[in-house]
Amino acid sequence: MTLHLGYGTNGLTDLRLDDALGLLADLGYDGVGLTLDHMHLDPLAPDLAERTRQVARRLTSLGLRVTVETGARYVLDPRRKHGPSLLDPDPDARAARTALLVRAVDVAADLGAHAVHCFSGITPPDTSTDTAWKRLTEAITPVLDAADRSGIPLAIEPEPGHLLATLADFHHLRALLGDPAPLGLTLDIGHCQCLEEASPAQCVVDSAPWLRHVQIEDMRRGVHEHLPFGDGEIDFPPVLAALAATGYQGLTVVELPRHSHAGPELARTSIAFLRDAMAKGAINKKGGAPC
Repeated sequence: MTLHLGYGTNGLTDLRLDDALGLLADLGYDGVGLTLDHMHLDPLAPDLAERTRQVARRLTSLGLRVTVETGARYVLDPRRKHGPSLLDPDPDARAARTALLVRAVDVAADLGAHAVHCFSGITPPDTSTDTAWKRLTEAITPVLDAADRSGIPLAIEPEPGHLLATLADFHHLRALLGDPAPLGLTLDIGHCQCLEEASPAQCVVDSAPWLRHVQIEDMRRGVHEHLPFGDGEIDFPPVLAALAATGYQGLTVVELPRHSHAGPELARTSIAFLRDAMAKGAINKKGGAPC
Protein backbone atom coordinates (compact mmCIF):
# COMPACT_ATOMS: atom_id res chain seq x y z
CA MET A 1 0.00 0.00 0.00
CA THR A 2 1.60 3.23 -1.16
CA LEU A 3 0.28 6.48 0.26
CA HIS A 4 2.16 9.73 0.77
CA LEU A 5 1.54 11.02 4.28
CA GLY A 6 1.68 14.65 5.31
CA TYR A 7 0.79 16.85 8.26
CA GLY A 8 -0.93 20.24 8.17
CA THR A 9 0.94 23.30 9.42
CA ASN A 10 -2.36 24.61 10.81
CA GLY A 11 -1.81 22.00 13.51
CA LEU A 12 1.73 23.22 14.19
CA THR A 13 1.16 26.95 14.63
CA ASP A 14 3.18 27.08 17.85
CA LEU A 15 6.30 26.17 15.87
CA ARG A 16 8.32 28.28 13.47
CA LEU A 17 7.74 27.00 9.94
CA ASP A 18 11.37 25.88 9.50
CA ASP A 19 11.14 23.93 12.76
CA ALA A 20 7.79 22.40 11.78
CA LEU A 21 9.15 21.23 8.43
CA GLY A 22 12.22 19.77 10.11
CA LEU A 23 10.05 17.93 12.61
CA LEU A 24 7.90 16.37 9.88
CA ALA A 25 10.92 15.26 7.89
CA ASP A 26 12.50 13.72 10.99
CA LEU A 27 9.29 11.81 11.75
CA GLY A 28 9.23 10.35 8.24
CA TYR A 29 6.41 12.32 6.65
CA ASP A 30 6.46 12.60 2.87
CA GLY A 31 5.08 16.11 2.75
CA VAL A 32 3.20 18.97 4.32
CA GLY A 33 -0.12 20.72 3.96
CA LEU A 34 1.10 24.32 4.12
CA THR A 35 -1.55 26.82 5.22
CA LEU A 36 -0.77 30.34 4.06
CA ASP A 37 -1.07 32.34 7.27
CA HIS A 38 0.62 35.15 9.16
CA MET A 39 2.65 32.90 11.48
CA HIS A 40 4.20 30.79 8.71
CA LEU A 41 4.09 31.87 5.07
CA ASP A 42 2.09 35.11 5.11
CA PRO A 43 0.41 35.60 1.72
CA LEU A 44 0.00 39.34 2.35
CA ALA A 45 3.58 40.06 3.45
CA PRO A 46 5.66 42.37 1.24
CA ASP A 47 8.51 39.85 1.19
CA LEU A 48 6.32 36.94 0.06
CA ALA A 49 8.37 36.17 -3.06
CA GLU A 50 11.66 35.88 -1.19
CA ARG A 51 10.11 33.97 1.70
CA THR A 52 8.52 31.57 -0.77
CA ARG A 53 11.92 30.93 -2.34
CA GLN A 54 13.34 30.19 1.11
CA VAL A 55 10.54 27.76 1.89
CA ALA A 56 10.98 26.07 -1.48
CA ARG A 57 14.67 25.52 -0.75
CA ARG A 58 13.84 24.16 2.70
CA LEU A 59 11.26 21.74 1.31
CA THR A 60 13.71 20.53 -1.31
CA SER A 61 16.51 20.06 1.20
CA LEU A 62 14.21 17.98 3.43
CA GLY A 63 12.67 16.00 0.58
CA LEU A 64 9.14 17.12 1.47
CA ARG A 65 6.27 17.47 -0.98
CA VAL A 66 3.68 20.19 -0.45
CA THR A 67 0.05 21.12 -0.92
CA VAL A 68 -0.92 24.76 -0.43
CA GLU A 69 -3.94 25.15 1.87
CA THR A 70 -5.98 28.32 2.26
CA GLY A 71 -8.03 27.73 5.40
CA ALA A 72 -6.37 30.38 7.58
CA ARG A 73 -8.98 31.77 9.95
CA TYR A 74 -8.17 35.49 10.05
CA VAL A 75 -5.66 36.12 7.27
CA LEU A 76 -7.91 38.60 5.42
CA ASP A 77 -10.08 40.00 8.21
CA PRO A 78 -8.91 40.05 11.86
CA ARG A 79 -12.52 40.18 13.07
CA ARG A 80 -14.29 37.61 10.89
CA LYS A 81 -13.29 33.96 10.87
CA HIS A 82 -12.68 32.85 7.27
CA GLY A 83 -13.97 36.20 6.08
CA PRO A 84 -14.53 37.49 3.54
CA SER A 85 -15.53 34.41 1.56
CA LEU A 86 -16.29 33.72 -2.07
CA LEU A 87 -19.97 34.21 -1.15
CA ASP A 88 -19.70 37.61 0.53
CA PRO A 89 -22.49 40.06 -0.42
CA ASP A 90 -19.88 42.77 -1.07
CA PRO A 91 -18.30 42.32 -4.52
CA ASP A 92 -15.06 43.91 -3.34
CA ALA A 93 -14.90 41.50 -0.42
CA ARG A 94 -15.45 38.53 -2.73
CA ALA A 95 -12.73 39.90 -4.97
CA ALA A 96 -10.32 40.00 -2.02
CA ARG A 97 -10.85 36.27 -1.42
CA THR A 98 -10.47 35.55 -5.13
CA ALA A 99 -7.22 37.52 -5.19
CA LEU A 100 -5.92 35.58 -2.20
CA LEU A 101 -6.64 32.29 -3.93
CA VAL A 102 -4.97 33.44 -7.14
CA ARG A 103 -1.95 34.40 -5.05
CA ALA A 104 -2.05 30.96 -3.45
CA VAL A 105 -1.87 29.40 -6.92
CA ASP A 106 1.18 31.53 -7.70
CA VAL A 107 2.83 30.48 -4.44
CA ALA A 108 2.00 26.85 -5.18
CA ALA A 109 3.66 27.14 -8.57
CA ASP A 110 6.81 28.58 -6.98
CA LEU A 111 6.85 25.78 -4.38
CA GLY A 112 6.17 23.01 -6.87
CA ALA A 113 2.99 22.07 -5.00
CA HIS A 114 0.70 19.37 -6.35
CA ALA A 115 -2.59 21.20 -5.55
CA VAL A 116 -4.16 24.30 -4.01
CA HIS A 117 -6.95 23.70 -1.50
CA CYS A 118 -9.94 25.99 -0.95
CA PHE A 119 -13.59 25.97 0.20
CA SER A 120 -16.79 27.84 -0.65
CA GLY A 121 -17.66 29.56 2.61
CA ILE A 122 -20.95 29.75 4.53
CA THR A 123 -24.01 31.16 2.76
CA PRO A 124 -24.56 34.66 4.20
CA PRO A 125 -27.86 35.52 5.90
CA ASP A 126 -30.70 36.61 3.62
CA THR A 127 -28.97 35.09 0.60
CA SER A 128 -30.81 32.63 -1.60
CA THR A 129 -29.15 29.37 -2.57
CA ASP A 130 -29.24 30.31 -6.26
CA THR A 131 -27.55 33.63 -5.53
CA ALA A 132 -24.89 31.92 -3.44
CA TRP A 133 -24.06 29.44 -6.21
CA LYS A 134 -23.92 32.28 -8.75
CA ARG A 135 -21.47 34.20 -6.57
CA LEU A 136 -19.34 31.10 -6.09
CA THR A 137 -19.08 30.30 -9.78
CA GLU A 138 -18.21 33.88 -10.66
CA ALA A 139 -15.68 34.33 -7.85
CA ILE A 140 -13.89 31.04 -8.41
CA THR A 141 -13.53 31.36 -12.20
CA PRO A 142 -10.41 33.60 -12.09
CA VAL A 143 -8.82 31.12 -9.67
CA LEU A 144 -9.50 28.26 -12.06
CA ASP A 145 -7.99 30.32 -14.87
CA ALA A 146 -4.85 30.82 -12.79
CA ALA A 147 -4.77 27.12 -11.93
CA ASP A 148 -5.08 26.27 -15.61
CA ARG A 149 -2.16 28.55 -16.50
CA SER A 150 0.02 27.11 -13.74
CA GLY A 151 -0.90 23.48 -14.30
CA ILE A 152 -1.72 23.10 -10.60
CA PRO A 153 -5.25 21.90 -9.83
CA LEU A 154 -7.61 23.74 -7.53
CA ALA A 155 -9.01 21.24 -5.02
CA ILE A 156 -12.20 22.51 -3.39
CA GLU A 157 -13.23 20.94 -0.09
CA PRO A 158 -16.79 20.04 0.92
CA GLU A 159 -17.03 21.59 4.38
CA PRO A 160 -19.88 20.95 6.85
CA GLY A 161 -22.03 24.05 7.18
CA HIS A 162 -20.78 25.63 3.96
CA LEU A 163 -22.66 26.11 0.71
CA LEU A 164 -20.51 23.36 -0.78
CA ALA A 165 -20.85 20.85 2.04
CA THR A 166 -21.09 17.43 0.40
CA LEU A 167 -19.77 15.44 -2.52
CA ALA A 168 -23.08 16.02 -4.27
CA ASP A 169 -22.47 19.77 -3.92
CA PHE A 170 -19.04 19.35 -5.52
CA HIS A 171 -20.61 17.68 -8.53
CA HIS A 172 -23.21 20.45 -8.68
CA LEU A 173 -20.42 23.03 -8.89
CA ARG A 174 -18.69 20.99 -11.60
CA ALA A 175 -21.88 21.02 -13.63
CA LEU A 176 -22.45 24.75 -13.16
CA LEU A 177 -18.91 25.49 -14.36
CA GLY A 178 -18.99 23.05 -17.27
CA ASP A 179 -16.62 20.55 -15.65
CA PRO A 180 -13.39 22.56 -16.03
CA ALA A 181 -10.20 20.49 -16.05
CA PRO A 182 -8.43 22.47 -13.27
CA LEU A 183 -11.25 21.83 -10.77
CA GLY A 184 -10.58 18.93 -8.44
CA LEU A 185 -11.62 17.75 -5.03
CA THR A 186 -10.18 17.89 -1.53
CA LEU A 187 -11.68 14.93 0.30
CA ASP A 188 -11.65 15.23 4.08
CA ILE A 189 -12.12 11.73 5.50
CA GLY A 190 -13.54 13.03 8.77
CA HIS A 191 -16.14 15.08 6.93
CA CYS A 192 -17.28 11.91 5.16
CA GLN A 193 -17.88 10.30 8.55
CA CYS A 194 -19.58 13.45 9.79
CA LEU A 195 -22.30 13.91 7.18
CA GLU A 196 -22.05 11.80 4.00
CA GLU A 197 -24.57 8.97 3.59
CA ALA A 198 -21.88 6.61 2.23
CA SER A 199 -19.07 5.25 4.40
CA PRO A 200 -15.70 7.04 4.26
CA ALA A 201 -14.22 4.13 2.28
CA GLN A 202 -17.06 4.30 -0.24
CA CYS A 203 -16.64 8.09 -0.48
CA VAL A 204 -13.03 7.49 -1.48
CA VAL A 205 -14.08 5.06 -4.20
CA ASP A 206 -16.80 7.39 -5.49
CA SER A 207 -14.44 10.40 -5.51
CA ALA A 208 -11.45 8.74 -7.14
CA PRO A 209 -11.58 10.48 -10.55
CA TRP A 210 -11.53 13.93 -8.99
CA LEU A 211 -9.20 13.45 -6.00
CA ARG A 212 -6.46 16.06 -5.93
CA HIS A 213 -5.91 16.38 -2.18
CA VAL A 214 -6.87 14.36 0.90
CA GLN A 215 -7.16 15.44 4.52
CA ILE A 216 -7.50 12.90 7.29
CA GLU A 217 -8.41 12.81 10.98
CA ASP A 218 -10.89 11.01 13.19
CA MET A 219 -14.47 12.22 13.63
CA ARG A 220 -17.89 11.17 14.91
CA ARG A 221 -21.14 11.00 13.00
CA GLY A 222 -22.97 14.32 12.97
CA VAL A 223 -20.30 16.21 14.93
CA HIS A 224 -17.88 18.44 13.03
CA GLU A 225 -14.92 18.15 15.37
CA HIS A 226 -11.48 17.12 14.13
CA LEU A 227 -10.19 14.47 16.52
CA PRO A 228 -6.86 12.66 16.98
CA PHE A 229 -6.85 9.13 15.60
CA GLY A 230 -8.64 6.69 17.88
CA ASP A 231 -10.86 9.34 19.49
CA GLY A 232 -13.63 9.07 16.88
CA GLU A 233 -15.57 6.41 15.03
CA ILE A 234 -13.73 5.85 11.75
CA ASP A 235 -12.40 2.41 10.80
CA PHE A 236 -9.21 3.50 9.04
CA PRO A 237 -7.70 0.35 7.46
CA PRO A 238 -10.53 0.03 4.89
CA VAL A 239 -10.36 3.76 4.14
CA LEU A 240 -6.62 3.70 3.49
CA ALA A 241 -6.87 0.50 1.47
CA ALA A 242 -9.56 2.10 -0.69
CA LEU A 243 -7.45 5.22 -1.12
CA ALA A 244 -4.40 3.22 -2.16
CA ALA A 245 -6.51 1.20 -4.61
CA THR A 246 -7.53 4.38 -6.44
CA GLY A 247 -3.91 5.04 -7.39
CA TYR A 248 -4.07 8.47 -5.76
CA GLN A 249 -0.54 9.92 -5.70
CA GLY A 250 -1.11 13.20 -3.86
CA LEU A 251 -0.60 13.87 -0.18
CA THR A 252 -2.83 12.49 2.58
CA VAL A 253 -2.51 15.22 5.19
CA VAL A 254 -3.37 14.95 8.89
CA GLU A 255 -5.74 17.81 9.69
CA LEU A 256 -5.81 18.76 13.39
CA PRO A 257 -6.05 22.56 13.39
CA ARG A 258 -7.25 22.86 16.99
CA HIS A 259 -4.50 20.74 18.49
CA SER A 260 -1.44 22.89 17.83
CA HIS A 261 -0.61 22.94 21.55
CA ALA A 262 0.19 19.23 21.23
CA GLY A 263 1.31 19.34 17.61
CA PRO A 264 4.74 17.69 17.83
CA GLU A 265 3.45 14.74 19.85
CA LEU A 266 0.35 14.32 17.68
CA ALA A 267 2.49 14.43 14.55
CA ARG A 268 4.51 11.54 16.01
CA THR A 269 1.54 9.43 17.09
CA SER A 270 -0.44 10.18 13.92
CA ILE A 271 2.14 8.81 11.52
CA ALA A 272 2.55 5.69 13.67
CA PHE A 273 -1.23 5.19 13.68
CA LEU A 274 -1.56 5.66 9.92
CA ARG A 275 1.32 3.34 9.13
CA ASP A 276 -0.26 0.66 11.32
CA ALA A 277 -3.65 1.19 9.67
CA MET A 278 -2.07 0.99 6.22
CA ALA A 279 -0.42 -2.30 7.12
CA LYS A 280 -3.69 -3.71 8.47
CA GLY A 281 -5.56 -2.58 5.38
CA ALA A 282 -3.03 -4.23 3.10
CA ILE A 283 -3.17 -7.49 5.08
CA ASN A 284 -6.96 -7.55 5.03
CA LYS A 285 -7.05 -6.90 1.31
CA LYS A 286 -4.44 -9.54 0.55
CA GLY A 287 -6.22 -12.07 2.71
CA GLY A 288 -9.57 -11.46 1.13
CA ALA A 289 -11.21 -10.14 4.28
CA PRO A 290 -13.62 -7.21 3.87
CA CYS A 291 -11.88 -3.86 3.44
